[in-house]
Amino acid sequence: MQQIYITGAGGLDKLELRQAPDPTPGPDTLRVRVHASGVNFADIMARQGLYPDAPKTPCVVGYEVSGVVDAVGDGVDTSWVGKPVFGLTRFGGYADTVIMPIKQVFEKPESLSHAQAAAIPVNYLTAWQLLVVVGALTADESVLIHNVGGGVGLAAIDIARHVGATIYGTASSGKHAFLKDRGLHHAIDYTRGDWMPELMRLTQDRGVELITDPLGGSHWKKSYKALRATGRLGMFGISTATESGLFGPLKLLKIVFGLPLYTPLGLMDQNRGVFGVNMGHLWHEVDKIRTWMETLLLGVEQGWVRPHVDKTFALADVGQAHAYIEARKNIGKVVLTV
Repeated sequence: MQQIYITGAGGLDKLELRQAPDPTPGPDTLRVRVHASGVNFADIMARQGLYPDAPKTPCVVGYEVSGVVDAVGDGVDTSWVGKPVFGLTRFGGYADTVIMPIKQVFEKPESLSHAQAAAIPVNYLTAWQLLVVVGALTADESVLIHNVGGGVGLAAIDIARHVGATIYGTASSGKHAFLKDRGLHHAIDYTRGDWMPELMRLTQDRGVELITDPLGGSHWKKSYKALRATGRLGMFGISTATESGLFGPLKLLKIVFGLPLYTPLGLMDQNRGVFGVNMGHLWHEVDKIRTWMETLLLGVEQGWVRPHVDKTFALADVGQAHAYIEARKNIGKVVLTV
Protein backbone atom coordinates (compact mmCIF):
# COMPACT_ATOMS: atom_id res chain seq x y z
CA MET A 1 0.00 0.00 0.00
CA GLN A 2 0.97 3.65 -0.41
CA GLN A 3 0.63 6.30 2.31
CA ILE A 4 1.46 9.97 2.64
CA TYR A 5 3.42 10.66 5.82
CA ILE A 6 3.94 13.93 7.63
CA THR A 7 7.57 13.53 8.67
CA GLY A 8 7.73 16.58 10.95
CA ALA A 9 6.34 20.05 11.51
CA GLY A 10 6.97 22.42 8.63
CA GLY A 11 6.35 23.11 4.96
CA LEU A 12 5.31 21.00 2.01
CA ASP A 13 8.65 19.18 2.09
CA LYS A 14 7.40 17.39 5.21
CA LEU A 15 4.94 15.36 3.10
CA GLU A 16 6.44 12.06 1.93
CA LEU A 17 5.03 9.11 -0.04
CA ARG A 18 5.96 5.77 1.53
CA GLN A 19 5.26 2.10 0.86
CA ALA A 20 3.93 -0.28 3.51
CA PRO A 21 2.48 -3.81 3.65
CA ASP A 22 -1.27 -4.10 3.13
CA PRO A 23 -3.09 -4.06 6.49
CA THR A 24 -5.35 -6.91 7.59
CA PRO A 25 -8.82 -6.10 8.96
CA GLY A 26 -9.48 -7.07 12.57
CA PRO A 27 -12.78 -7.74 14.35
CA ASP A 28 -15.64 -5.40 13.35
CA THR A 29 -13.54 -3.66 10.69
CA LEU A 30 -13.23 -3.82 6.94
CA ARG A 31 -10.53 -2.96 4.43
CA VAL A 32 -11.20 -0.34 1.78
CA ARG A 33 -9.23 0.18 -1.41
CA VAL A 34 -9.38 3.95 -1.55
CA HIS A 35 -10.46 5.85 -4.65
CA ALA A 36 -10.65 9.31 -3.06
CA SER A 37 -9.52 10.97 0.18
CA GLY A 38 -10.78 14.30 1.48
CA VAL A 39 -8.31 17.07 2.33
CA ASN A 40 -9.18 19.30 5.29
CA PHE A 41 -7.63 22.39 6.84
CA ALA A 42 -6.89 20.33 9.95
CA ASP A 43 -4.45 18.31 7.82
CA ILE A 44 -2.55 21.48 6.95
CA MET A 45 -2.45 22.52 10.59
CA ALA A 46 -1.15 19.05 11.49
CA ARG A 47 1.64 19.42 8.94
CA GLN A 48 2.57 22.80 10.44
CA GLY A 49 2.62 21.35 13.97
CA LEU A 50 -0.48 23.29 15.02
CA TYR A 51 -2.99 20.48 15.44
CA PRO A 52 -2.76 18.99 18.95
CA ASP A 53 -4.97 15.99 18.15
CA ALA A 54 -2.73 14.73 15.35
CA PRO A 55 -0.54 11.67 16.06
CA LYS A 56 3.13 12.25 16.73
CA THR A 57 5.17 12.50 13.57
CA PRO A 58 5.88 10.63 11.42
CA CYS A 59 2.16 10.09 10.93
CA VAL A 60 -0.55 9.65 8.31
CA VAL A 61 -3.50 12.04 8.55
CA GLY A 62 -6.82 12.11 6.70
CA TYR A 63 -10.32 11.85 8.15
CA GLU A 64 -12.46 10.64 5.23
CA VAL A 65 -12.27 8.31 2.26
CA SER A 66 -14.37 6.68 -0.42
CA GLY A 67 -13.56 3.40 -2.10
CA VAL A 68 -14.44 -0.27 -2.45
CA VAL A 69 -14.37 -2.93 0.28
CA ASP A 70 -12.08 -5.84 -0.54
CA ALA A 71 -11.83 -7.67 2.81
CA VAL A 72 -13.65 -7.86 6.14
CA GLY A 73 -12.74 -8.91 9.65
CA ASP A 74 -14.55 -11.13 12.14
CA GLY A 75 -18.06 -9.95 12.93
CA VAL A 76 -18.58 -8.18 9.59
CA ASP A 77 -20.95 -9.66 6.98
CA THR A 78 -19.04 -10.80 3.91
CA SER A 79 -21.70 -9.15 1.71
CA TRP A 80 -19.76 -5.90 2.24
CA VAL A 81 -16.97 -7.20 -0.01
CA GLY A 82 -17.15 -5.44 -3.36
CA LYS A 83 -19.41 -2.63 -2.17
CA PRO A 84 -18.58 1.01 -2.87
CA VAL A 85 -18.46 2.79 0.48
CA PHE A 86 -17.38 6.01 2.14
CA GLY A 87 -16.86 7.07 5.71
CA LEU A 88 -14.73 8.46 8.51
CA THR A 89 -11.24 7.43 9.49
CA ARG A 90 -9.45 8.40 12.69
CA PHE A 91 -6.42 9.52 10.69
CA GLY A 92 -4.81 7.29 8.08
CA GLY A 93 -6.95 8.54 5.18
CA TYR A 94 -4.01 9.74 3.07
CA ALA A 95 -3.49 6.25 1.65
CA ASP A 96 -4.63 3.90 -1.08
CA THR A 97 -5.79 1.33 1.48
CA VAL A 98 -7.38 1.84 4.92
CA ILE A 99 -8.91 -0.20 7.70
CA MET A 100 -12.22 1.23 8.95
CA PRO A 101 -14.55 0.28 11.83
CA ILE A 102 -17.84 -0.92 10.38
CA LYS A 103 -19.74 1.71 12.43
CA GLN A 104 -17.94 4.48 10.55
CA VAL A 105 -18.71 3.13 7.07
CA PHE A 106 -21.69 3.96 4.83
CA GLU A 107 -22.74 2.68 1.43
CA LYS A 108 -21.90 5.17 -1.29
CA PRO A 109 -24.94 6.56 -3.12
CA GLU A 110 -24.90 5.57 -6.79
CA SER A 111 -25.54 9.18 -7.77
CA LEU A 112 -22.19 10.31 -6.32
CA SER A 113 -18.69 9.78 -7.61
CA HIS A 114 -16.05 8.60 -5.14
CA ALA A 115 -14.63 12.15 -5.05
CA GLN A 116 -18.05 13.59 -4.20
CA ALA A 117 -18.62 10.96 -1.51
CA ALA A 118 -15.25 11.78 0.07
CA ALA A 119 -16.42 15.40 0.24
CA ILE A 120 -19.34 14.60 2.55
CA PRO A 121 -18.22 13.26 5.96
CA VAL A 122 -16.17 16.06 7.55
CA ASN A 123 -17.75 19.02 5.77
CA TYR A 124 -21.42 18.08 5.97
CA LEU A 125 -21.34 16.55 9.44
CA THR A 126 -19.54 19.63 10.76
CA ALA A 127 -22.02 21.97 9.06
CA TRP A 128 -24.99 19.90 10.28
CA GLN A 129 -23.75 20.08 13.85
CA LEU A 130 -23.08 23.82 13.54
CA LEU A 131 -26.39 24.80 11.95
CA VAL A 132 -28.91 22.21 13.10
CA VAL A 133 -27.78 20.15 16.09
CA VAL A 134 -26.33 22.94 18.24
CA GLY A 135 -27.03 26.06 16.18
CA ALA A 136 -30.78 25.28 16.06
CA LEU A 137 -31.24 27.43 12.94
CA THR A 138 -34.86 27.98 11.87
CA ALA A 139 -36.53 29.29 8.73
CA ASP A 140 -37.32 32.72 10.19
CA GLU A 141 -33.68 33.32 11.17
CA SER A 142 -30.47 34.38 9.42
CA VAL A 143 -26.96 32.95 9.41
CA LEU A 144 -23.54 34.43 8.61
CA ILE A 145 -21.13 31.81 7.26
CA HIS A 146 -17.49 32.88 7.41
CA ASN A 147 -15.24 31.37 4.73
CA VAL A 148 -18.42 30.44 2.89
CA GLY A 149 -16.43 29.36 -0.17
CA GLY A 150 -14.72 26.51 1.69
CA GLY A 151 -15.90 22.94 2.05
CA VAL A 152 -17.81 23.48 5.29
CA GLY A 153 -19.12 26.78 3.90
CA LEU A 154 -20.71 25.18 0.83
CA ALA A 155 -22.17 22.41 2.99
CA ALA A 156 -23.61 25.08 5.30
CA ILE A 157 -25.26 26.81 2.32
CA ASP A 158 -26.97 23.54 1.36
CA ILE A 159 -28.21 22.97 4.89
CA ALA A 160 -29.33 26.57 5.47
CA ARG A 161 -31.21 26.50 2.14
CA HIS A 162 -32.94 23.31 3.26
CA VAL A 163 -33.88 24.93 6.58
CA GLY A 164 -35.14 28.04 4.76
CA ALA A 165 -32.98 30.62 6.56
CA THR A 166 -31.53 33.83 5.10
CA ILE A 167 -27.86 33.28 4.28
CA TYR A 168 -24.99 35.78 4.49
CA GLY A 169 -21.39 34.81 3.81
CA THR A 170 -17.87 36.22 3.67
CA ALA A 171 -15.67 35.36 0.69
CA SER A 172 -13.40 37.06 -1.84
CA SER A 173 -15.25 38.73 -4.71
CA GLY A 174 -14.09 36.20 -7.30
CA LYS A 175 -16.19 33.54 -5.60
CA HIS A 176 -19.40 35.55 -5.23
CA ALA A 177 -21.11 34.59 -8.51
CA PHE A 178 -20.61 30.88 -7.89
CA LEU A 179 -21.78 31.15 -4.28
CA LYS A 180 -24.94 33.04 -5.24
CA ASP A 181 -25.72 30.32 -7.78
CA ARG A 182 -25.37 27.82 -4.93
CA GLY A 183 -27.95 29.71 -2.85
CA LEU A 184 -26.07 32.40 -0.91
CA HIS A 185 -28.37 35.41 -0.52
CA HIS A 186 -25.83 38.08 0.46
CA ALA A 187 -22.09 37.88 -0.30
CA ILE A 188 -19.64 40.09 1.63
CA ASP A 189 -16.10 40.64 0.34
CA TYR A 190 -13.88 40.44 3.43
CA THR A 191 -10.79 41.33 1.38
CA ARG A 192 -11.97 44.90 0.79
CA GLY A 193 -12.15 45.88 4.44
CA ASP A 194 -14.10 45.18 7.60
CA TRP A 195 -17.06 42.89 6.92
CA MET A 196 -19.01 44.10 9.97
CA PRO A 197 -20.33 47.42 8.56
CA GLU A 198 -21.62 45.69 5.44
CA LEU A 199 -23.39 43.00 7.47
CA MET A 200 -24.98 45.65 9.67
CA ARG A 201 -26.10 47.59 6.63
CA LEU A 202 -27.67 44.50 5.11
CA THR A 203 -29.44 43.58 8.37
CA GLN A 204 -30.54 47.12 9.30
CA ASP A 205 -28.11 47.07 12.26
CA ARG A 206 -29.76 44.02 13.81
CA GLY A 207 -27.10 41.38 13.14
CA VAL A 208 -27.86 37.70 12.59
CA GLU A 209 -29.09 34.84 14.76
CA LEU A 210 -26.26 32.40 13.96
CA ILE A 211 -22.63 32.81 12.90
CA THR A 212 -20.26 29.97 11.99
CA ASP A 213 -16.64 31.01 12.47
CA PRO A 214 -13.52 28.91 11.67
CA LEU A 215 -11.12 31.87 11.92
CA GLY A 216 -10.31 32.06 15.62
CA GLY A 217 -8.82 34.55 18.05
CA SER A 218 -10.00 38.15 17.85
CA HIS A 219 -12.30 37.24 14.93
CA TRP A 220 -14.54 35.48 17.44
CA LYS A 221 -14.90 38.73 19.37
CA LYS A 222 -16.12 40.53 16.27
CA SER A 223 -18.48 37.72 15.31
CA TYR A 224 -19.98 37.75 18.80
CA LYS A 225 -20.68 41.48 18.48
CA ALA A 226 -22.50 40.83 15.19
CA LEU A 227 -25.08 38.56 16.85
CA ARG A 228 -28.66 39.64 17.15
CA ALA A 229 -30.44 39.08 20.48
CA THR A 230 -30.93 35.29 20.91
CA GLY A 231 -27.96 34.83 18.57
CA ARG A 232 -25.47 31.95 18.72
CA LEU A 233 -21.80 31.84 17.73
CA GLY A 234 -20.48 28.49 16.51
CA MET A 235 -16.67 28.21 16.60
CA PHE A 236 -14.98 25.34 14.79
CA GLY A 237 -11.42 26.22 13.86
CA ILE A 238 -8.47 28.58 14.14
CA SER A 239 -7.44 28.85 10.50
CA THR A 240 -5.82 32.27 10.95
CA ALA A 241 -3.07 30.60 13.03
CA THR A 242 -1.46 29.39 9.80
CA GLU A 243 -1.08 32.96 8.54
CA SER A 244 1.34 34.01 11.29
CA GLY A 245 4.99 34.49 10.41
CA LEU A 246 5.99 32.67 13.58
CA PHE A 247 7.08 29.01 13.64
CA GLY A 248 5.31 25.93 15.00
CA PRO A 249 3.34 26.33 18.24
CA LEU A 250 4.46 29.97 18.44
CA LYS A 251 1.97 30.63 15.62
CA LEU A 252 -0.78 30.11 18.20
CA LEU A 253 0.38 32.99 20.42
CA LYS A 254 -1.52 35.64 18.46
CA ILE A 255 -4.64 33.50 18.60
CA VAL A 256 -4.34 32.95 22.35
CA PHE A 257 -3.83 36.63 23.12
CA GLY A 258 -6.82 37.55 20.98
CA LEU A 259 -9.27 35.05 22.48
CA PRO A 260 -12.53 36.49 23.79
CA LEU A 261 -13.70 35.97 27.36
CA TYR A 262 -17.33 34.95 27.67
CA THR A 263 -18.95 35.04 31.09
CA PRO A 264 -22.28 33.53 32.20
CA LEU A 265 -23.58 36.92 33.33
CA GLY A 266 -22.56 38.58 30.08
CA LEU A 267 -24.26 35.88 28.01
CA MET A 268 -27.42 36.20 30.07
CA ASP A 269 -27.47 39.99 29.87
CA GLN A 270 -27.07 39.96 26.08
CA ASN A 271 -29.28 36.92 25.37
CA ARG A 272 -26.54 35.28 23.33
CA GLY A 273 -24.84 31.91 23.27
CA VAL A 274 -21.49 30.47 22.17
CA PHE A 275 -20.54 26.88 21.38
CA GLY A 276 -17.74 24.88 19.81
CA VAL A 277 -17.67 22.04 17.29
CA ASN A 278 -14.83 19.54 16.76
CA MET A 279 -15.68 16.41 14.78
CA GLY A 280 -12.38 14.89 15.85
CA HIS A 281 -13.67 14.66 19.43
CA LEU A 282 -16.85 12.75 18.62
CA TRP A 283 -15.49 9.24 18.15
CA HIS A 284 -17.32 8.17 21.31
CA GLU A 285 -20.61 9.35 19.78
CA VAL A 286 -20.67 7.29 16.60
CA ASP A 287 -24.39 6.57 17.01
CA LYS A 288 -25.12 10.30 16.83
CA ILE A 289 -22.92 10.65 13.76
CA ARG A 290 -24.72 7.77 12.04
CA THR A 291 -28.09 9.41 12.74
CA TRP A 292 -26.90 12.72 11.27
CA MET A 293 -25.42 10.95 8.25
CA GLU A 294 -28.68 9.12 7.57
CA THR A 295 -30.40 12.49 7.29
CA LEU A 296 -27.67 13.80 4.99
CA LEU A 297 -27.87 10.72 2.78
CA LEU A 298 -31.60 11.33 2.51
CA GLY A 299 -30.62 14.85 1.48
CA VAL A 300 -28.46 13.39 -1.31
CA GLU A 301 -31.45 11.39 -2.51
CA GLN A 302 -33.75 14.42 -2.33
CA GLY A 303 -31.22 16.71 -3.97
CA TRP A 304 -30.51 19.30 -1.26
CA VAL A 305 -27.13 17.84 -0.30
CA ARG A 306 -24.86 18.68 -3.24
CA PRO A 307 -21.18 17.96 -2.51
CA HIS A 308 -18.98 20.07 -4.77
CA VAL A 309 -15.42 19.00 -5.57
CA ASP A 310 -13.40 22.00 -6.68
CA LYS A 311 -10.26 20.13 -7.70
CA THR A 312 -8.66 16.71 -7.43
CA PHE A 313 -4.98 15.88 -7.04
CA ALA A 314 -3.19 12.55 -7.29
CA LEU A 315 -2.19 11.09 -3.92
CA ALA A 316 1.47 11.70 -4.72
CA ASP A 317 0.69 15.38 -5.41
CA VAL A 318 -0.65 16.04 -1.93
CA GLY A 319 1.73 18.99 -1.54
CA GLN A 320 0.02 20.75 -4.43
CA ALA A 321 -3.35 20.13 -2.77
CA HIS A 322 -2.15 21.70 0.49
CA ALA A 323 -0.70 24.70 -1.35
CA TYR A 324 -3.94 25.18 -3.27
CA ILE A 325 -6.00 25.34 -0.07
CA GLU A 326 -3.48 27.53 1.76
CA ALA A 327 -3.69 30.04 -1.10
CA ARG A 328 -7.50 30.18 -0.57
CA LYS A 329 -8.04 29.16 -4.19
CA ASN A 330 -10.61 26.46 -3.59
CA ILE A 331 -14.37 26.80 -3.75
CA GLY A 332 -15.60 23.71 -1.94
CA LYS A 333 -13.70 20.47 -1.49
CA VAL A 334 -10.21 19.43 -2.50
CA VAL A 335 -9.78 15.68 -2.89
CA LEU A 336 -6.86 13.27 -3.37
CA THR A 337 -7.52 10.52 -5.90
CA VAL A 338 -5.98 7.09 -6.27
